[in-house]
Amino acid sequence: MKSPLPVSLSGRDLLRIRDLVPAEAEAIFDLAEELRLDRSPRLAGRTLGLIFGQPSTRTRISFGVAIVQLGGGFVTLTPQEMQLSRGESLSDTAHVLSRYLDALTIRVLSHEELEAWADAAEIPVINALTSVEHPCQALADVLTIRQRFGALEGVRIAWVGDGTNVLVSLAELAKLTGMEVTAACPAGYEPPAGTPVTLVHDPREAAAGADVLVTDIWVSLGQEETQKQRMLDLEPYRLDEGLVALAAPEAIVLHCLPAHPGEEISPEVLYGERSAVWDEAENRLHVQKALLALLLA
Repeated sequence: MKSPLPVSLSGRDLLRIRDLVPAEAEAIFDLAEELRLDRSPRLAGRTLGLIFGQPSTRTRISFGVAIVQLGGGFVTLTPQEMQLSRGESLSDTAHVLSRYLDALTIRVLSHEELEAWADAAEIPVINALTSVEHPCQALADVLTIRQRFGALEGVRIAWVGDGTNVLVSLAELAKLTGMEVTAACPAGYEPPAGTPVTLVHDPREAAAGADVLVTDIWVSLGQEETQKQRMLDLEPYRLDEGLVALAAPEAIVLHCLPAHPGEEISPEVLYGERSAVWDEAENRLHVQKALLALLLA
């Protein structure tokens, strides 16, 4: 017998972390832990649509596995496979898919396009990554931190490198859950104005005494043309053993993956004893099971 859900997110979208309040974030974490070993068919007969306009490993696979473990099914779609590629409007497509599916998980670089899907669809829409935010990744990151430290209040997070969409979501979720984020980014690579971080330019300043060290790849989707310059600018911001040595004795290292060992993170750190990246990757499955269970309740 499934336990009652702690909060109601039924029918909602998740486009940005700020769509949540603290109690809702906590409910996702609690339910994720409950569903870690629970394969009861909470969502039997439900179908999730996966629309991925960009490459994906963890997000696409974990959402597919999540709905199956909850007793439902999924359909993987690409814009090229649908009549979108032949001129059908996004709005018409969203209305039709709303008649077939129970929710949509969408990865597109344009956040405005994601919002257009959410406006047109009559079913929950989940952000599977845009250039603005990656909320599901942040949820998995914070669940991993909670598992390692037992509580979130007062945890100090150091971000090192480019101020990416992952940093934006992580910082917003940290603010909701009582954590602090210091981001060390080179000039020109800072997160958008208003992101709730303490911004510094020296990675050693961010790492000093931190409980969690986090980084992301230096060249994201759509940035390939500036790869050479980005590599030069971000070279001093590699997450290596020197930075780990400055952190708290029990500090952990996170990376959303895919990683490029030797670029944004050293192999010794990525595969070392402080690394929690594999638990972090697994937790994508568990938080997404919880999210689907709550949105489709």
